[in-house]
Amino acid sequence: MSVPELLDLRHLGLERSIGCYLLETADGPALQDCGPTTCVPELKAGLAEHGLELTDVRHLLLSHIHLDHAGASGVLVREHPGLQVHVSEIGAPHLVEPARLEASARRIYGDEFDSLWGELAPVPEENVHVVGDEVLGLECFPTPGHAWHHVSYLDRDGLLYAGDVAGVRIQPSSFVLPPTPPPEIDLEAWEQSIDEIERRAPQRLALIHFGVADGVRQHLEELRRRLREWAERVREGVSQEEFAAAATAHLGPDRTAYEQAMPIWQSFVGLKRYWDKRAD
Repeated sequence: MSVPELLDLRHLGLERSIGCYLLETADGPALQDCGPTTCVPELKAGLAEHGLELTDVRHLLLSHIHLDHAGASGVLVREHPGLQVHVSEIGAPHLVEPARLEASARRIYGDEFDSLWGELAPVPEENVHVVGDEVLGLECFPTPGHAWHHVSYLDRDGLLYAGDVAGVRIQPSSFVLPPTPPPEIDLEAWEQSIDEIERRAPQRLALIHFGVADGVRQHLEELRRRLREWAERVREGVSQEEFAAAATAHLGPDRTAYEQAMPIWQSFVGLKRYWDKRAD
């Protein structure tokens, strides 16, 4: 398995916020995640830097269907009908019929939806493939917690394409944040997913937010610790303002990139929703 190329999608013009990975498989070039439709011009520019056009890409491997990871899927397939999209069984129906996904996202983002994410087009059912234990030579396994339908991909060289389950770490920073947006985070499932990642002992983490990270053991330890800390703060009743102040206190010059990749208010709302549902 060759070394993947990180493509910076420069969401809203900001570097190191959302990326995706270009990798070579036995069946030709593939993308791991693709970003939102607003980033399609940057995606095409990134492919061109490697001598490729969109129509050269054979496969799209999705970690989950949140818009910053998969929002452009339908638009890409409409332009390139040969593109094969791989996604979890739970996520697949929402690619084919994205109306509920879009309605949920519009409730969260309101008038900013279109400028943030752009069009959410359906993917034809014939282009959608439910992942199994192996996809194009990569081990694929469920990693719920951030989202119930989240999966991760591990290559033979120990590189884990981790989506959002391994957190946000804007390279070269060593600061790890857990993205906990509404509506479906599950802390127990997330802890179990971290266990599953640790059991496989990857050598590096390919993060969409942002870059390939070394020091995997320490990274996952920090992720687990901060996930517990944040959850406990919200359970104890801190305000959104107090939560945000503590969460961003040590981000330094990378704060803007962190907050665009993972808005702190969303993490607070997701954790509060989690505890409210548990109370009910």
